[in-house]
Amino acid sequence: MKYIDEFQNPDLARRLLDEIRATVTRPWALMEVCGGQTHSIIRHGIDQLLPPEIELIHGPGCPVCVTPLETIDKALEIASRPGVIFCSFGDMLRVPGTGRDLFQVRGQGGDVRVVYSPLDALRIAEQNPDREVVFFGIGFETTAPPNAMTVHQARKRNIRNFSLLVSHVRVPPAIDAIMRSPDCRVQGFLAAGHVCSVMGTAEYPELARRHQVPIVVTGFEPLDILEGVRRTVLQLEQGEHTVENAYQRAVPADGNPAAQAMLSDVFEITDRAWRGIGVIPKSGWRLSERYRDHDAEHRFSVEGIDTREPAECRSGEVLQGLLKPNECEAFGTTCTPRSPLGATMVSSEGACAAYYLYRRLDAPLAPAPTASRTPSQVTASLEGSSLA
Repeated sequence: MKYIDEFQNPDLARRLLDEIRATVTRPWALMEVCGGQTHSIIRHGIDQLLPPEIELIHGPGCPVCVTPLETIDKALEIASRPGVIFCSFGDMLRVPGTGRDLFQVRGQGGDVRVVYSPLDALRIAEQNPDREVVFFGIGFETTAPPNAMTVHQARKRNIRNFSLLVSHVRVPPAIDAIMRSPDCRVQGFLAAGHVCSVMGTAEYPELARRHQVPIVVTGFEPLDILEGVRRTVLQLEQGEHTVENAYQRAVPADGNPAAQAMLSDVFEITDRAWRGIGVIPKSGWRLSERYRDHDAEHRFSVEGIDTREPAECRSGEVLQGLLKPNECEAFGTTCTPRSPLGATMVSSEGACAAYYLYRRLDAPLAPAPTASRTPSQVTASLEGSSLA
């Protein structure tokens, strides 16, 4: 299959690993800022195939995971109200709020529906003019344009009973916040290719210059990620810190101007809270004044919410890259996909879910100071992984 099989070629993967091994001379810590990349890394064992000098740190790249608990609790309250049809993508239904989730709200009589597009929710609103229909709009720059288009269509078609509960976040301010943290160990970034396919790369050169870190735009298949690592390590070894696009088949430098124009019309940039991290300035979108009538937070007065994170859940540290999922005491015991304490265990892009799904159940041992593996050892590792 074009752009799938050819980017999972074991022979090419070996060559890239050989190049990385020949380049690296000291330890480097790189962060991927995309949950899809995290799942690909863990599924294919890429982090275990890399030289021991290279550590991959999992960043806050899961949109479900970074949706703040207060917003989830607002969604639960709105979905519980009579006369409301609450629509969401399926990955939000089992994300725990304070004491319950959307599945439980539906079990208690709430009209909670899974849709596959925000336009499905708009169609439901058109078919049910006597009901209030709310769509839970979350995600990064990739899901924001279709949600913006849906609100634009609602206003254009005068569908007044449709509103959006917005929790959209932006990646570049998150990278800036990570680098400003006193606990930050990140020395280079693998930027999310799908985000850049919408927004382009214009915001990244200033971040690379300010924080003296290379940023390489990367795809999601094994060879994409290995090429991103190779380019990032090469820059680090040479003392460079520029932005490179290693995903040119999908990412033009200026992104998608039509999508950007729709975002500028419907949304405005705002400060946004990230679950487990806190408020990051200018890291989110909210509906602009022109579309405020379709803002669920304005339409529904939700007050007096008492949000409480489980004390034993350390997903905030996981999202900041300070902790590997299997280093959390609750991982795989009191926290599993069937009984998640946090969104990182239940989301399809969550790091904890990736570690559980692909059986990374034991906390990692400190790497022994060994020499780089030989080509025959690399071949054996690849043939035992899903790359083979």
